[in-house]
Order: sequence, then C-alpha cells, then structure tokens
Amino acid sequence: MIPIAKPLIDEKEIEEVVKVLKSGMIAQGPRVAEFEEKFAEYIGVDYAVAASSGTTALHLAMLAAGIGKDDEVITTPFSFAATGNCVLYVGACPVFVDIDPQTYNLDPNKIEDAITDKTRAILPVHLYGQPAKMDEINRVARDNDLVVIEDAAQAHGALYKRKKAGSLGSMGCFSFYPTKNMTTSEGGIITTDNQEMADNARILRAHGEKERYSHVVLGYNFRMTDIAAAIGLVQLEKLDDFNERRLENAEYLTEHLKEIPGLEAPFVLEEVRHVFHQYTIRVGEGKRDDFMKFLTESGIGTGIHYPIPIYQQKLYKDLNFSANCPEAEKAAKEVLSIPVHPGLSVEDVEKIVSVLSEAGDELF
Repeated sequence: MIPIAKPLIDEKEIEEVVKVLKSGMIAQGPRVAEFEEKFAEYIGVDYAVAASSGTTALHLAMLAAGIGKDDEVITTPFSFAATGNCVLYVGACPVFVDIDPQTYNLDPNKIEDAITDKTRAILPVHLYGQPAKMDEINRVARDNDLVVIEDAAQAHGALYKRKKAGSLGSMGCFSFYPTKNMTTSEGGIITTDNQEMADNARILRAHGEKERYSHVVLGYNFRMTDIAAAIGLVQLEKLDDFNERRLENAEYLTEHLKEIPGLEAPFVLEEVRHVFHQYTIRVGEGKRDDFMKFLTESGIGTGIHYPIPIYQQKLYKDLNFSANCPEAEKAAKEVLSIPVHPGLSVEDVEKIVSVLSEAGDELF
C-alpha cells in the first residue's frame, strides 16, 4: 500500500532528540526558544510562540486577540473541526461562509454579507496547502476593523504574492502533526508581527504566568517540549526540500490527470505557491466511493478531507448551528486526496497514475 501520508524521520532527528534527553531539559526550554526564533525568521515575522498542537495554537490566538463570549468569527465550514472548535473554546460563535469551488478556500466575496456588529475576526484556512485570497480578505478586515487569524496548519512554506502563509494576517497558526509538511510529532506555533498578541499568547500558554508564580490571568498548559522542538529544528531545515518534492509529484500527477475523464485536478491560483499538503481531486458525482474502493484495492492510499462540513457535525447540530454553504456541501461529496508526500518514489508516482487511469477507464 502506498500511504496517503508518511512522516520522514531519519538519524538527524533521532540524534537531536537523544541530545535533549541526555541534557535533562525535556520540557519547554532552550530548544523551544531556538525553534521559535528560527521559525519566525523562516516565515518572515517578528515573533513565534510555540504550542502543544495546532489546535492549542488556534485557541491561544483567539484568546490573545481578545475574542470572547458572544463575539462572532467568520470562517469556512470546509476544514477540520478544530477550525470551528477553537472559536467555541473562547465562548464565541463561528459564522460559516461558503467556499470558492476552485480553491476550496473561504470565498472573500461572501464575507461582508456575514458581518454583524458582533463580528470580531476572520479565520481563513489555507486548505490543502494553497493560501486563501488574502488581499481581498484583509481588505474586508480593514474596512470593518476585524482581526485576521490564518489557519495555516496545512501551509508550511506556502506563498501568497511572495509572502509566506503565517505572515499575511494579524496572526498565523501552524500544526506540526506527523502528517503535515513538517512535524514535531505533536505541536503547533503562532506567528505574528504584533508584540502584544505574542506576549498575550506566551502568558496564556503557561498558566497565565507573567513571572514565576505570578498568575495574572486564567491560563493553560499549552507548552511545547524541547523534545518536540528538537525534531522541529531538523524538520525546518528540510522543509523547503520536502515541499519541492511535493510540488514535483503534484506536477506529474496533474499532467497525467488531464488524460483521465471524470477527474478534476487541483486548481492553483497564479499568485500563490501551493505546497500540496494534500493533492485533492474531484471525482464525478456519485462515483467517489467506487473510485476510492478501486484505488484501495489497487494499493493506493486515499483520504477524504473533509466528508462533513463543520456545521453538519453532530456537535454543531446539537448547538443549533446552520449555514447556507452549497459549494462546501458539494465539495464534501466529491473530493478525494491521493498520495503526494515527499516519501514517494518515482515508481510510486507512476503506479498512482497507472491505477488512476485504470479506474477512470472502468468507472467513467
């Protein structure tokens, strides 16, 4: 089976973890500080605040921006549940706006109609590794005095008009889960040029401590460990190479998908560098399950990201959420991700194309 995702860990990461273990400093310490500094430099921002996961990074960003009870945050329903959940964590209300059917990202043209006097922020997701249309989103935010928090969990190294994801809004939030473009095993980070927001996030991630044993606000234990940071420092050095290999694999897949009826290759905006956290195709209506089964039986791993819009999840239905997002609902029924990760060999990519062609011949 060619897996849908595969973290690439070698002796370098192992050596750095062993150094940390031998040092005795295995919780948050100097390696976390070094990782924050180097990740901020990589993204092109002044500050980075490491966290225990991408989800806790999003949670901290909401708190650091002062978002709270009865506030509204405009976001996409076509994402992992953490995108909506982080808004609920702070007592605010996610307001779901439909997606652009080509990029699967939040449609900027539909944001203004969703703004009310309770709206405090916009939370775009750079889905599958392609940045959202940030110029348009930032314009709406400026016109309405809103904070923009990028969910960049899938967009490490992605570019929008030559600027990296995570440097395009008030704050950016990344995940380092093992399937991401780089990993720390578990972990996340906030990136920002806003010192006040960075300082708030640092205090909030460590039990609200401004100084040792001086708790100024209700905080959390959302710290990253030096073990995770040691892995992250090595992975960060490899990230650009990882992304180049993803792009090469994606280009090969796209070139050959043109010849297969019934399949739609990913659309890429001209002004972006898509880093293909996922290579997501659309399969003709009603054919996806059969197509997925054919690929699985042929040894090709697949994934559906995401089969249920957030507002249709049981949790959100129980909370009486609803939305009018037909494009998100349509995409949820048609998208299918196939392997694109840097661990693929030339033979793997050729096999994927061959199996896709066979499936297309049989099903369309």
